[in-house]
Amino acid sequence: MAKLWKHMLLPLLLVLLMMPLSSCGKSVADRDILTTAKTTNTIVWGVKADTRLFGLMDIKTGKIEGFDVDMAKAITKQILGSKGKAQLVQVTSDTRVPMIKGGNVDAVIATMTITPERQKILDFSDVYFNAGQSILVKKGSPIKSVKDLKKGTKVIGVQGSNSVDNVKKAAPDTTVLQLSDYAQAFTALKSGQGDALTTDNGILYGMSEQDPNYIVTGGTFTKEPYGIAINKGQKPFVQAVNKAIKQLKQNGTYAKLIKKWFGDVPGFSLKEVE
Repeated sequence: MAKLWKHMLLPLLLVLLMMPLSSCGKSVADRDILTTAKTTNTIVWGVKADTRLFGLMDIKTGKIEGFDVDMAKAITKQILGSKGKAQLVQVTSDTRVPMIKGGNVDAVIATMTITPERQKILDFSDVYFNAGQSILVKKGSPIKSVKDLKKGTKVIGVQGSNSVDNVKKAAPDTTVLQLSDYAQAFTALKSGQGDALTTDNGILYGMSEQDPNYIVTGGTFTKEPYGIAINKGQKPFVQAVNKAIKQLKQNGTYAKLIKKWFGDVPGFSLKEVE
């Protein structure tokens, strides 16, 4: 009988030792975000720091500034009250999904298009910005639209962005060069490594504002509705975010932020995001 207990005791101890580890791992990525946010008075947001107008690091202040950043802060206040805090964590197009799935951030607001593929693994808020894919070229370029991206041309895109797949479909004969972020992509365009750069028009307008020698041309050839990405299983938090977006549009805050970041951008129409 004693031998039998010895054989049973070891497996039981192993199970007991593993249980806390399992529950701890689950609490990071699968915790109730809304409850945690109300407890800590903080929402952790994934934002870009390389995308002018939406999320860009100010090297003088060390702060990330942009429309997405201001929206994250405004939504936080709507959900948690005036003392609510928005904690910002840098993400790129390539790291957005892993950061959400790993529980490193509560939500990502980073020029992220709602697509059927992404909706399989993430939930999204209602659309908060309507963008469309376009191309950026140097002034005087013979490339006037995506139709001019033919064999012998090279277009620059960013890893993790659906714009790469989009341009391959729209211009299958062009060569696509993928870089890790928009800062590198724009630098590559200016150094002559590509004939054009493609992504969403709002992002490209930010680059054009930074250097007027480069212009957005040809209109848009896709529709890119931006949503706030949240992990699956967080319905109360998704509902709270949607309610906050609706309130910001009703109380005029949304319109003020659109005007603040896009009102003076040459060639940009406020009607494009409605």
